[in-house]
Amino acid sequence: MQDQENQEVPNQPDGQEQVPAQEAAPAAGEPSLEEQLSATEAKLAETHDAFMRAKAEADNVRRRAQEDVSKAHKFAIENFAEALLPVKDSLEMALKVEAPTVESIKEGVEMTLKQLNAAFERNKLVEVMPQPGDKLDPNKHQAVAVVPSEQEANTVVNVLQKGYMIADRLLRPAIVTAAQPK
Repeated sequence: MQDQENQEVPNQPDGQEQVPAQEAAPAAGEPSLEEQLSATEAKLAETHDAFMRAKAEADNVRRRAQEDVSKAHKFAIENFAEALLPVKDSLEMALKVEAPTVESIKEGVEMTLKQLNAAFERNKLVEVMPQPGDKLDPNKHQAVAVVPSEQEANTVVNVLQKGYMIADRLLRPAIVTAAQPK
């Protein structure tokens, strides 16, 4: 008997030990490899579906944003144009008057100018009107001539034409003459 206990079990041909049959099969609570594979494939299909839906939603958002930008460009001037309509109406009514007097024309022009100024204010269109003696600002003023003056050099001597800004952006610089260095 002792000989039987000391006897070794012969090895398998590949050098692997023989595995009992009960260890090769999955445990009663564990899923088989096929079940795990089908569960993983189902998760993959769900993830792929979610990805495709997210991609489609991103494409839709991008398309809507492009449409909004296009509409904003197309109708950006709409508010300003709407504010100018009363000015045009006033000018047309002034032309319809059959026997205008100098006073009525002057009064009509003043009222129309008030309407125009109100339209400018509502749309953040601001005048750039430097005063004589103000320092020349090349970001807001355009000097077309340098003239001898008693003022300090590089200051505004005379304003030839007002400038305008929309919000903080220069639309047209004020045209000025500047003082010559002494």
